[in-house]
Amino acid sequence: MYALDIGGKMINLIRVILVSFTGMQAFLMISDYSKAKKENRLEDESLTKSVMAGMVGNFFDTLGVSSFAVIIAMGKAMKMKFKDKEIPAMLNVSCAIPNIVEALIFLTAIEVDSITLISMLLAAGTGSYIGSGIVKKLDEKKIQLSMGIALFITATVILLGLPWIDLLPVGGESIGLYGNKLIIGVVLNFIYGALMTAGIGLYAPCMATTYILGMSPKCAFPIMMGSCAVLMPIASTRFIKDGNYPRKTSLAITIGGVIGVFIAAYIFNSMPMNMIKVLCIFVIYYTSYDMLKKVFKGSLENKLKEVNIDME
Repeated sequence: MYALDIGGKMINLIRVILVSFTGMQAFLMISDYSKAKKENRLEDESLTKSVMAGMVGNFFDTLGVSSFAVIIAMGKAMKMKFKDKEIPAMLNVSCAIPNIVEALIFLTAIEVDSITLISMLLAAGTGSYIGSGIVKKLDEKKIQLSMGIALFITATVILLGLPWIDLLPVGGESIGLYGNKLIIGVVLNFIYGALMTAGIGLYAPCMATTYILGMSPKCAFPIMMGSCAVLMPIASTRFIKDGNYPRKTSLAITIGGVIGVFIAAYIFNSMPMNMIKVLCIFVIYYTSYDMLKKVFKGSLENKLKEVNIDME
């Protein structure tokens, strides 16, 4: 009972920290926006387009599909005016608050073992801080290839375990990891936190890990969203300080993003468990495809360059 009480207090502390991050992020964004407006430095962008991009992007983010890719795709399709060099800062700044809202909703709506949750969040945060220096020295293409193949195999294993296929049952209904499984989960989430600094998202591998280790698919959401909610506000403060991002667009994406999160969370809570499993499979397959596409596209481009050099 004492351990459970400590765990509950720690989760409440996480909520307080996340709310504090929200206030900090909002203050920094609004202050920077107001300063730019006074100096007539705001970009000429459609608020409707920006809000729509944020709403759709973070709707899918709440369901496990990265908002970054969706927002970029929508921005290009709607001919939004942000510059390519501004994209990393814009995405981190604009999606920080929606991501925190996601984490707060799922921490409240889904029961997860407190020790598992806190351990995994600390592992991801520590990984992003300590492991980033190690990851930067590794070959990014090899990391993407290994992760892409591993995620494809994992998604296939989960697919074969669906009730209407039932060829290779995996997963479970546990709300936590215990013993050796907890150690494995913590080590892997540390690695995923480090890999985020190399541009490799945490959502899909974290989702795959918790499911394969026997947890309920729903429990992956507060873990992976809580991990990113701790990381993103800290990263975005640097981007705001540097100032190389579209302020008006980012603020509008944030507003639309919060709306999208609430809509998606309502839909998620009404989904049956098997539909959530299918959603997990889709997310993991999609991430695997995206990683492998980058690897092979880069390899093809390099070969074409080599051929052009030889011809010259």
